[in-house]
Amino acid sequence: MIDPKQQLRIIEGALFASDKPLTVNELAQLFTEEERPSNPEIKALLTEIIAFYADRGLQLHHLASGYCFRVSADLAPWVSRLWEVRPPRYSRALMETLAVIAYRQPVTRGDIEQVRGVNVSPGTIKTLLDREWIQIVGHRDVPGRPELMATTAQFLDYFGLCSIEELPTLMAIKEIDTTADEAEKVLQFEHAMTELSPEEEQRTFLEIKTAEATTLMLSAPFEHSEAQ
Repeated sequence: MIDPKQQLRIIEGALFASDKPLTVNELAQLFTEEERPSNPEIKALLTEIIAFYADRGLQLHHLASGYCFRVSADLAPWVSRLWEVRPPRYSRALMETLAVIAYRQPVTRGDIEQVRGVNVSPGTIKTLLDREWIQIVGHRDVPGRPELMATTAQFLDYFGLCSIEELPTLMAIKEIDTTADEAEKVLQFEHAMTELSPEEEQRTFLEIKTAEATTLMLSAPFEHSEAQ
């Protein structure tokens, strides 16, 4: 049996070396059967690593797909200078569509159009599918059998979430739309976007940029449409 300190070093090294988030089960497979810690022990080691890196340049994040290291968001103004190309920014229509899917899933295109009050461009859905932020999870059993869409683990990973329950509540979105402090955030959004990491930038886009438009849409009841 390897001592806990060495187990921690092995897990830490694997997380640094991996190009994708690692689950507890995947981390367990690093060890032989004789030396393998239990899943609760691995989770305890991960908690220890998270605490150690809490105020450092890197932080260990628990995402939907597992655990991974990311540069601390507050360092984005400096670290982002390593790359000349800015990450893509997305239209308000795309982010509103994504917000409706995230909060109402699973939904059809007709559901989204009913909530937003405008047609959904096929290009918007294609972009979200290409980004692997949404997926087709089935078809509604109505004439035409429209596709049902829901968010993916990649969506959660990109926005730094472990589960869909971590999205801001509708009440929080309403507060963003109604409080003076958050109104100021909206007014200063373009400036703030230049100081965020790509993940924080898009998460802010989801939470703030669409707040004033989505508050009423998402809180209003609607009937599932019969066609796409």
